[in-house]
Amino acid sequence: MNKYQVTNTIDLSTSITKEVDQKAKKKLKKLRKEIGELQDTMYAEGKYAALICLQGMDTAGKDSLIREVFKQVNVRGVEVHSFKVPTEEELSHDYMWRHYIALPAKGKIGVFNRTHYENVLVTRVHPEFVLSENIPSIKSVEDLNNDFYNNRMEEINNFESFLVNSGTIVLKFFLNLSKEEQKNRLLRRLRLKQKNWKFSAGDLKERKLWGQYQFCYQELLNKTSKEHAPWFVIPADDKPTARLRVAEIILENLKKYNFKEPELPSKYKIHLNEYRSQLENE
Repeated sequence: MNKYQVTNTIDLSTSITKEVDQKAKKKLKKLRKEIGELQDTMYAEGKYAALICLQGMDTAGKDSLIREVFKQVNVRGVEVHSFKVPTEEELSHDYMWRHYIALPAKGKIGVFNRTHYENVLVTRVHPEFVLSENIPSIKSVEDLNNDFYNNRMEEINNFESFLVNSGTIVLKFFLNLSKEEQKNRLLRRLRLKQKNWKFSAGDLKERKLWGQYQFCYQELLNKTSKEHAPWFVIPADDKPTARLRVAEIILENLKKYNFKEPELPSKYKIHLNEYRSQLENE
């Protein structure tokens, strides 16, 4: 078992001095090339899809991680979806609908930047958001007790179990950022003109709810990390090291499936020399 995988005892370290890898950027270049090559074979085989789920507090580095880890994956082979506030159309369906329709096809890697777990994170910290879903049994926020969110987590477990049984490899990463490092990154957005566009006053409001979010993360990590769809807690105060660890885990897990390129059908194979001769003699 990978040391970052969630077990009964969760290590929520955000940064450990010995974890910082000074050669992380160089190592990542090699790994992302391997991930790209592996995805090519996965695409050719066409039996499996992979769903990479990324969660973390604001400024945890999800966007840049996606850019750096999947830089050498063929553009046809990776799809990224960022889930923000649900649209009117999305709210007219069940809460899992918008995630289900964004799932990767077989042969592809899908990346969820924020995921279906927002439905037991943001909506638990801000239960009033659930009222917009127009659930018949929910009349007010008082109806949104622990049982409601525990049921949702169990529904998510069942959803992921269905995906895995259907051929989707599910890997979930919590980029664990310290409150102090988040402060530094927000200040950087304010200090550097080219980063100003990333700043939102809403980030400061959510920062005040840090403790509530940490409680929700602990709950979901404990209740939704399964052997078939594990959570990995990645110390995220150092971005290059976090990217490297995620790439290592993705590669390690994808290799377990021994993807193989399909062989050319016999009706073509026996004529290979003839096809080659036709092309060479044009």
